[in-house]
Amino acid sequence: MRVAIVENTKVTHHGQVGVALHEAAARIGLYKPWADGQLPDPADYDALVVFGGEQHARADDSHPYLPELARRMRAFSGADRAVLGICLGSQLLARGFGAENRIGTAPEFGWCSVELTPEGAADPVLGCLPERFISFQWHSDTFTLPEGALHLARSAGAMQQAFRLGRATYATQFHFEAHRGVVADWARGFPAVMEGMSPGWLDRHPQEAARVGVEADRNGLMLARAFVARI
Repeated sequence: MRVAIVENTKVTHHGQVGVALHEAAARIGLYKPWADGQLPDPADYDALVVFGGEQHARADDSHPYLPELARRMRAFSGADRAVLGICLGSQLLARGFGAENRIGTAPEFGWCSVELTPEGAADPVLGCLPERFISFQWHSDTFTLPEGALHLARSAGAMQQAFRLGRATYATQFHFEAHRGVVADWARGFPAVMEGMSPGWLDRHPQEAARVGVEADRNGLMLARAFVARI
């Protein structure tokens, strides 16, 4: 199994996705286009995973590789390669399939409740989760659904939480890869940004991690394993 991973920022944790790929003995091709502009070719891989970043999905001036990454995600999907876009990755996938990116319209932060749609409950990947589940959120933007996409999940903060196109092209706005260790590292690395998203959250973090972190970790690993099984 050959999997291309695209990182969109200097600090990118693969988290539960990395655990599931390791369990499957996947061979990883790592790309950091924010540094060198290099992107994977669908002919070289069985799957593509695109993680998040601080930029928005239309930040072409500061990150000129974004339009091509959106096109490349669609190309992987068209070649029947499994695709997973998380947070910014989901927004870029929506862009690649002609949907609208809505910048700054849907701020959401912390461990939040997400609800499966009926299509999500029946989905071969997201259907492994409870109808309502906890996952970590950290975003300000959202998007419309691409034409032909199945709407799989929603939340109070952002209606478009997950969608699927075709056999195995998946987008999740929520950070299911972010287990408690990832969130703790983000808290150490970006305290001012987190406080800006949710004042007082750093003080609440230990209690929230103890209250919902185990459940969120379990949900994230189940979802990561289910996606890897579709590759």
